[in-house]
Amino acid sequence: MADKTLGVILNGATGRMGYRQHLVRSILPIIEQGGVELSDGSRVQLDPILVGRHEDKLKAVSEKHGGIKYTTDLDSVLADDKYPLYADFLVTSARVAAIEKAIKAGKKAVYTEKPIAETLEDAVELVKLGKEHDVVSGVVHDKLFLPGFLKLRRLIDSGFFGRILSVHGEFGYWVFEGDWHKSQRPSWNYKKEQGGGMISDMFPHWNYIIENLFGRITDVYADAKTEIPDRWDEQGNHYDATAEDAAYAVFNTVNGITVQMNSSWNTRVFRDELVEFQVDGTLGSAVIGLFTAKIQARPATPLAFWNPDVPDPHNYWDNWQEIATDEQFENGFKAQWEEYIRALVEHKPYPYDFESGARGVRLANLGYESAKEGRKIEVPENLL
Repeated sequence: MADKTLGVILNGATGRMGYRQHLVRSILPIIEQGGVELSDGSRVQLDPILVGRHEDKLKAVSEKHGGIKYTTDLDSVLADDKYPLYADFLVTSARVAAIEKAIKAGKKAVYTEKPIAETLEDAVELVKLGKEHDVVSGVVHDKLFLPGFLKLRRLIDSGFFGRILSVHGEFGYWVFEGDWHKSQRPSWNYKKEQGGGMISDMFPHWNYIIENLFGRITDVYADAKTEIPDRWDEQGNHYDATAEDAAYAVFNTVNGITVQMNSSWNTRVFRDELVEFQVDGTLGSAVIGLFTAKIQARPATPLAFWNPDVPDPHNYWDNWQEIATDEQFENGFKAQWEEYIRALVEHKPYPYDFESGARGVRLANLGYESAKEGRKIEVPENLL
């Protein structure tokens, strides 16, 4: 039995991300395991309440998962001291107002999806508001908690790479346009006026990955493209895509590492996973996916020759070794939830906070500025 209980408001838990990643794969498994284990061996159990606009959807989710409490009245639950933690999984355009309301209602703990705001100005205001009210904030940085990136962190910490020289990242897959084949992404992703766009969606991810693994970003050069302007929505109606569906960028870090990142919803996958990073260093290289990690050490590097006149007989795939591990990795979203709750309850600093989230929004804004002006844009060292 848990030693204490923590009430959690889940606003937007019937949406795609809120339901699948946060409720089903994080909150419910934490409850089933008896709560989050703290450093002293005690446990804190979660007591969630679902919040949304549509009572029928809330009721359906509640009944499916054993009768979770729910309400359409956000104000009433924000006023309830039994629920000190507010978690936000709304669409980005609604996030700032909801978080501000929660903080002004007295909530001292806020956990939210990213991006935390559509504009840098709003993101900075959230940072300031959080500091003013002593809020313990957490922003989802899920990829840092996935097996591939955990393995990459260990490689870096072990000195495997020697001096890291560069990183080349490929992200994306083919998203159907929606005419003859249903699209697998919501139509708002392609509408700028609704907060859509590859840069606003993915640059916050690239920011926290780069700054936590390779160093603070010092400048960005980006090119944004709307490569497929005609798409069809969930009802089969044609619409003009007003947001970019691909972005190609180069980031430099304070550690002298160049990170090249291609992000596209218009590419057919020829790699092991939908996102991969190749990290090259003086002593070795690694290719990292969300789950896999393959390495090639300096002594195992083949002697390659450039000869365009004859086929190359060497099979370069054979020179890569999969990292073997018997470790069982948790779902990345669940692992971060546990880390945040542990920091919250034990009154410890949490690194992935509003300010970290705001830096992600800033990188997206600077990426748009770079794409518009066609030049490299410096990233200031300080946010505030």
